[in-house]
Amino acid sequence: MNWSEICIHTTREAIEPISNILHEAGAGGVVIEDPEDLKRDWPDRYGEIYDLDPADYPMEGVNIKAYLPVNSFLGETVEQIKEAINALLLYDIDLGHNTITISEINEEQWATAWKKYYKAVRVTEHLTIVPTWEEYKPAAPDEHIIELDPGMAFGTGTHPTTVLCLKAIEDHLKPGNSVLDVGTGSGVLSIACAKLGAEKVQAVDLDDVAVKVAELNVKVNKVQDKVQVKRGNLADNIEGPYDLIVANILAEVILRLVDDAYRLLVPGGLFIASGIIENKRHEVEKAMKKAGLTIVDVKSEDDWVAFVARK
Repeated sequence: MNWSEICIHTTREAIEPISNILHEAGAGGVVIEDPEDLKRDWPDRYGEIYDLDPADYPMEGVNIKAYLPVNSFLGETVEQIKEAINALLLYDIDLGHNTITISEINEEQWATAWKKYYKAVRVTEHLTIVPTWEEYKPAAPDEHIIELDPGMAFGTGTHPTTVLCLKAIEDHLKPGNSVLDVGTGSGVLSIACAKLGAEKVQAVDLDDVAVKVAELNVKVNKVQDKVQVKRGNLADNIEGPYDLIVANILAEVILRLVDDAYRLLVPGGLFIASGIIENKRHEVEKAMKKAGLTIVDVKSEDDWVAFVARK
Protein backbone atom coordinates (compact mmCIF):
# COMPACT_ATOMS: atom_id res chain seq x y z
CA MET A 1 0.00 0.00 0.00
CA ASN A 2 1.14 3.54 -0.74
CA TRP A 3 0.73 6.34 1.77
CA SER A 4 0.40 10.07 1.41
CA GLU A 5 2.53 12.18 3.75
CA ILE A 6 0.84 15.44 4.67
CA CYS A 7 3.19 18.06 6.15
CA ILE A 8 1.92 21.23 7.83
CA HIS A 9 4.46 23.98 8.57
CA THR A 10 3.05 25.85 11.56
CA THR A 11 3.84 27.01 15.13
CA ARG A 12 4.41 25.23 18.45
CA GLU A 13 1.15 26.69 19.71
CA ALA A 14 -0.75 24.83 16.99
CA ILE A 15 0.82 21.39 17.54
CA GLU A 16 -1.87 19.93 19.79
CA PRO A 17 -4.98 21.10 17.89
CA ILE A 18 -3.55 20.23 14.47
CA SER A 19 -2.45 16.81 15.73
CA ASN A 20 -6.00 16.17 16.92
CA ILE A 21 -7.38 17.23 13.53
CA LEU A 22 -5.05 14.80 11.75
CA HIS A 23 -6.00 11.92 14.04
CA GLU A 24 -9.69 12.62 13.52
CA ALA A 25 -9.06 12.56 9.76
CA GLY A 26 -7.73 9.00 10.06
CA ALA A 27 -3.98 9.54 10.28
CA GLY A 28 -2.05 6.56 11.62
CA GLY A 29 0.04 8.86 13.82
CA VAL A 30 1.86 12.17 13.88
CA VAL A 31 5.54 13.15 13.66
CA ILE A 32 6.59 16.52 15.07
CA GLU A 33 9.73 18.11 13.63
CA ASP A 34 10.63 20.89 16.06
CA PRO A 35 14.10 22.48 15.65
CA GLU A 36 14.17 23.07 19.42
CA ASP A 37 14.73 19.31 19.80
CA LEU A 38 18.12 19.74 18.11
CA LYS A 39 19.21 22.14 20.86
CA ARG A 40 18.33 19.93 23.81
CA ASP A 41 21.13 18.19 25.65
CA TRP A 42 19.36 14.82 25.58
CA PRO A 43 22.39 12.45 25.42
CA ASP A 44 24.16 13.82 28.50
CA ARG A 45 20.97 13.67 30.57
CA TYR A 46 19.32 10.46 29.53
CA GLY A 47 21.65 8.41 27.36
CA GLU A 48 20.88 7.40 23.79
CA ILE A 49 17.46 8.43 22.60
CA TYR A 50 17.07 10.25 19.27
CA ASP A 51 18.96 9.95 16.04
CA LEU A 52 18.13 13.38 14.64
CA ASP A 53 19.21 14.84 11.31
CA PRO A 54 19.12 18.67 11.23
CA ALA A 55 18.27 18.49 7.54
CA ASP A 56 14.86 17.05 8.50
CA TYR A 57 13.91 20.15 10.49
CA PRO A 58 12.60 23.59 9.47
CA MET A 59 14.70 26.66 10.21
CA GLU A 60 11.83 28.12 12.26
CA GLY A 61 8.37 26.99 13.27
CA VAL A 62 7.55 23.28 13.30
CA ASN A 63 6.56 20.63 10.80
CA ILE A 64 3.69 18.30 11.68
CA LYS A 65 3.63 15.19 9.50
CA ALA A 66 0.96 12.54 9.25
CA TYR A 67 0.32 9.60 6.97
CA LEU A 68 -2.92 8.83 5.15
CA PRO A 69 -3.62 5.87 2.86
CA VAL A 70 -3.79 6.76 -0.82
CA ASN A 71 -7.39 6.11 -1.89
CA SER A 72 -10.24 7.74 -3.78
CA PHE A 73 -11.18 9.86 -0.74
CA LEU A 74 -7.71 11.35 -0.19
CA GLY A 75 -8.40 14.66 -1.92
CA GLU A 76 -11.59 15.20 0.05
CA THR A 77 -9.84 14.29 3.31
CA VAL A 78 -7.03 16.76 2.67
CA GLU A 79 -9.53 19.54 1.98
CA GLN A 80 -11.34 18.76 5.24
CA ILE A 81 -8.03 18.92 7.10
CA LYS A 82 -7.24 22.31 5.56
CA GLU A 83 -10.66 23.70 6.51
CA ALA A 84 -10.38 22.42 10.09
CA ILE A 85 -6.90 23.92 10.50
CA ASN A 86 -8.02 27.29 9.15
CA ALA A 87 -10.95 27.22 11.59
CA LEU A 88 -8.43 27.29 14.48
CA LEU A 89 -7.99 31.00 13.73
CA LEU A 90 -11.40 31.49 15.36
CA TYR A 91 -9.76 30.44 18.65
CA ASP A 92 -6.88 32.94 18.25
CA ILE A 93 -4.39 30.13 17.64
CA ASP A 94 -1.31 31.32 15.74
CA LEU A 95 -0.90 29.08 12.68
CA GLY A 96 2.32 30.69 11.43
CA HIS A 97 3.01 30.01 7.75
CA ASN A 98 0.32 27.31 7.68
CA THR A 99 1.72 25.79 4.49
CA ILE A 100 0.63 22.27 3.59
CA THR A 101 2.53 19.91 1.29
CA ILE A 102 1.62 16.41 0.15
CA SER A 103 3.99 13.65 -0.98
CA GLU A 104 3.57 9.94 -1.61
CA ILE A 105 5.67 7.22 0.03
CA ASN A 106 5.51 3.43 -0.01
CA GLU A 107 4.83 1.08 2.90
CA GLU A 108 8.49 0.41 3.68
CA GLN A 109 9.37 4.12 3.76
CA TRP A 110 6.38 4.79 6.02
CA ALA A 111 7.49 2.25 8.62
CA THR A 112 11.05 3.57 8.60
CA ALA A 113 9.86 7.17 8.88
CA TRP A 114 8.18 6.32 12.17
CA LYS A 115 10.86 4.39 13.92
CA LYS A 116 13.86 6.58 13.19
CA TYR A 117 12.44 9.26 15.48
CA TYR A 118 11.76 7.24 18.59
CA LYS A 119 14.04 5.76 21.22
CA ALA A 120 13.68 5.31 24.97
CA VAL A 121 13.37 8.68 26.70
CA ARG A 122 13.72 9.28 30.42
CA VAL A 123 11.29 12.19 30.74
CA THR A 124 11.43 12.70 34.53
CA GLU A 125 13.52 11.45 37.41
CA HIS A 126 11.48 8.25 37.72
CA LEU A 127 9.61 7.87 34.40
CA THR A 128 10.97 6.54 31.11
CA ILE A 129 8.88 6.22 27.95
CA VAL A 130 9.90 3.29 25.76
CA PRO A 131 8.56 2.44 22.27
CA THR A 132 7.16 -1.09 22.34
CA TRP A 133 9.72 -2.37 19.79
CA GLU A 134 12.74 -1.14 21.80
CA GLU A 135 14.63 -3.35 24.24
CA TYR A 136 15.24 -1.38 27.42
CA LYS A 137 16.40 -2.26 30.93
CA PRO A 138 15.69 0.14 33.82
CA ALA A 139 18.81 1.91 35.06
CA ALA A 140 17.54 2.19 38.63
CA PRO A 141 15.14 0.26 40.90
CA ASP A 142 12.77 3.26 41.17
CA GLU A 143 12.60 3.86 37.41
CA HIS A 144 9.11 3.24 35.99
CA ILE A 145 8.74 2.19 32.34
CA ILE A 146 5.80 3.35 30.23
CA GLU A 147 5.54 1.43 26.96
CA LEU A 148 3.94 3.25 24.03
CA ASP A 149 3.64 2.59 20.31
CA PRO A 150 4.05 6.03 18.68
CA GLY A 151 2.81 4.64 15.36
CA MET A 152 -0.67 4.06 16.73
CA ALA A 153 -1.60 7.67 17.47
CA PHE A 154 -1.11 10.68 19.71
CA GLY A 155 2.67 10.85 19.80
CA THR A 156 5.33 9.51 22.12
CA GLY A 157 4.60 11.39 25.32
CA THR A 158 7.76 13.49 24.95
CA HIS A 159 6.19 16.75 23.81
CA PRO A 160 6.98 19.54 26.31
CA THR A 161 3.34 19.87 27.41
CA THR A 162 3.26 16.18 28.33
CA VAL A 163 6.66 16.25 30.01
CA LEU A 164 5.61 19.22 32.14
CA CYS A 165 2.49 17.34 33.20
CA LEU A 166 4.48 14.20 34.02
CA LYS A 167 6.94 16.19 36.12
CA ALA A 168 4.08 17.82 38.02
CA ILE A 169 2.44 14.44 38.60
CA GLU A 170 5.70 12.98 39.87
CA ASP A 171 6.14 15.93 42.26
CA HIS A 172 2.59 16.10 43.62
CA LEU A 173 0.81 12.74 43.32
CA LYS A 174 0.57 10.82 46.58
CA PRO A 175 0.23 7.02 46.89
CA GLY A 176 -3.42 6.04 47.11
CA ASN A 177 -4.70 9.14 45.27
CA SER A 178 -7.76 8.98 43.04
CA VAL A 179 -7.16 10.67 39.67
CA LEU A 180 -9.23 12.06 36.81
CA ASP A 181 -7.35 12.39 33.48
CA VAL A 182 -9.30 14.69 31.15
CA GLY A 183 -8.47 14.36 27.45
CA THR A 184 -6.30 11.32 28.00
CA GLY A 185 -5.12 10.83 24.39
CA SER A 186 -2.62 7.94 24.47
CA GLY A 187 -3.31 7.37 28.18
CA VAL A 188 0.28 8.21 29.10
CA LEU A 189 -0.66 10.45 32.04
CA SER A 190 -3.06 7.87 33.47
CA ILE A 191 -0.46 5.13 33.13
CA ALA A 192 2.14 7.34 34.84
CA CYS A 193 -0.27 8.02 37.73
CA ALA A 194 -0.94 4.31 38.19
CA LYS A 195 2.76 3.45 38.15
CA LEU A 196 3.56 6.21 40.63
CA GLY A 197 1.05 4.88 43.15
CA ALA A 198 -2.45 6.16 42.34
CA GLU A 199 -5.15 3.84 43.64
CA LYS A 200 -7.68 4.48 40.85
CA VAL A 201 -7.59 6.54 37.66
CA GLN A 202 -10.50 7.57 35.45
CA ALA A 203 -9.31 8.48 31.94
CA VAL A 204 -11.71 10.35 29.66
CA ASP A 205 -11.50 11.39 26.01
CA LEU A 206 -14.10 12.47 23.47
CA ASP A 207 -12.29 10.82 20.55
CA ASP A 208 -13.18 7.16 19.95
CA VAL A 209 -9.71 6.49 18.52
CA ALA A 210 -8.07 7.94 21.63
CA VAL A 211 -10.20 5.75 23.87
CA LYS A 212 -9.16 2.59 21.98
CA VAL A 213 -5.49 3.62 21.93
CA ALA A 214 -5.51 4.45 25.64
CA GLU A 215 -7.21 1.14 26.50
CA LEU A 216 -4.55 -0.75 24.55
CA ASN A 217 -1.69 1.17 26.17
CA VAL A 218 -3.19 0.58 29.62
CA LYS A 219 -3.20 -3.18 28.94
CA VAL A 220 0.34 -3.15 27.51
CA ASN A 221 1.50 -1.48 30.72
CA LYS A 222 -0.51 -3.90 32.91
CA VAL A 223 -2.34 -1.19 34.88
CA GLN A 224 -5.89 -2.08 33.85
CA ASP A 225 -6.68 -2.91 37.48
CA LYS A 226 -6.22 0.78 38.33
CA VAL A 227 -7.07 2.67 35.13
CA GLN A 228 -10.51 2.83 33.53
CA VAL A 229 -10.88 4.53 30.15
CA LYS A 230 -14.18 5.86 28.85
CA ARG A 231 -15.52 8.17 26.17
CA GLY A 232 -16.73 11.52 27.42
CA ASN A 233 -16.63 15.27 26.87
CA LEU A 234 -14.32 16.86 29.43
CA ALA A 235 -15.88 16.48 32.90
CA ASP A 236 -19.48 16.09 31.70
CA ASN A 237 -21.37 13.43 33.70
CA ILE A 238 -18.31 12.83 35.91
CA GLU A 239 -18.88 12.39 39.62
CA GLY A 240 -16.12 13.03 42.14
CA PRO A 241 -14.50 13.62 44.33
CA TYR A 242 -10.91 13.17 43.15
CA ASP A 243 -7.62 13.89 44.88
CA LEU A 244 -5.98 14.90 41.61
CA ILE A 245 -7.22 16.06 38.20
CA VAL A 246 -4.82 16.23 35.25
CA ALA A 247 -5.45 17.79 31.85
CA ASN A 248 -2.96 18.23 29.02
CA ILE A 249 -5.17 20.09 26.57
CA LEU A 250 -5.54 23.49 24.92
CA ALA A 251 -5.68 26.60 27.09
CA GLU A 252 -9.09 27.41 25.63
CA VAL A 253 -10.41 24.06 26.84
CA ILE A 254 -8.80 24.42 30.28
CA LEU A 255 -10.72 27.68 30.68
CA ARG A 256 -13.95 25.70 30.26
CA LEU A 257 -12.76 23.03 32.68
CA VAL A 258 -11.66 25.03 35.73
CA ASP A 259 -15.08 25.27 37.39
CA ASP A 260 -15.67 21.53 37.00
CA ALA A 261 -12.18 20.84 38.33
CA TYR A 262 -12.99 22.81 41.46
CA ARG A 263 -16.32 20.99 41.82
CA LEU A 264 -14.78 17.53 41.47
CA LEU A 265 -11.75 17.97 43.74
CA VAL A 266 -11.63 17.07 47.42
CA PRO A 267 -10.69 19.97 49.71
CA GLY A 268 -6.94 20.33 49.29
CA GLY A 269 -7.06 18.42 46.00
CA LEU A 270 -4.87 19.44 43.06
CA PHE A 271 -5.58 20.38 39.45
CA ILE A 272 -2.60 19.94 37.09
CA ALA A 273 -3.18 21.76 33.79
CA SER A 274 -0.72 21.72 30.88
CA GLY A 275 -0.88 22.55 27.18
CA ILE A 276 -0.88 26.28 27.95
CA ILE A 277 1.07 28.44 25.52
CA GLU A 278 2.91 31.34 27.18
CA ASN A 279 0.66 34.05 25.74
CA LYS A 280 -2.40 32.39 27.32
CA ARG A 281 -0.74 32.00 30.72
CA HIS A 282 -2.29 34.99 32.50
CA GLU A 283 -5.76 34.23 31.14
CA VAL A 284 -5.69 30.70 32.56
CA GLU A 285 -4.16 31.89 35.84
CA LYS A 286 -6.95 34.46 36.25
CA ALA A 287 -9.65 31.85 35.53
CA MET A 288 -8.19 29.43 38.08
CA LYS A 289 -8.14 32.06 40.81
CA LYS A 290 -11.69 33.13 39.96
CA ALA A 291 -12.85 29.50 40.29
CA GLY A 292 -11.38 29.34 43.80
CA LEU A 293 -8.13 27.53 43.00
CA THR A 294 -4.77 28.60 44.40
CA ILE A 295 -1.73 28.10 42.17
CA VAL A 296 0.97 26.31 44.16
CA ASP A 297 3.47 25.36 41.44
CA VAL A 298 4.34 26.53 37.92
CA LYS A 299 6.47 24.57 35.47
CA SER A 300 7.62 25.83 32.09
CA GLU A 301 9.60 24.66 29.08
CA ASP A 302 10.12 26.46 25.78
CA ASP A 303 6.89 28.45 25.24
CA TRP A 304 4.74 26.11 27.35
CA VAL A 305 3.44 26.44 30.90
CA ALA A 306 1.84 23.98 33.32
CA PHE A 307 0.00 25.02 36.49
CA VAL A 308 -0.58 23.04 39.68
CA ALA A 309 -3.52 24.55 41.57
CA ARG A 310 -5.05 23.55 44.91
CA LYS A 311 -8.69 23.69 45.95
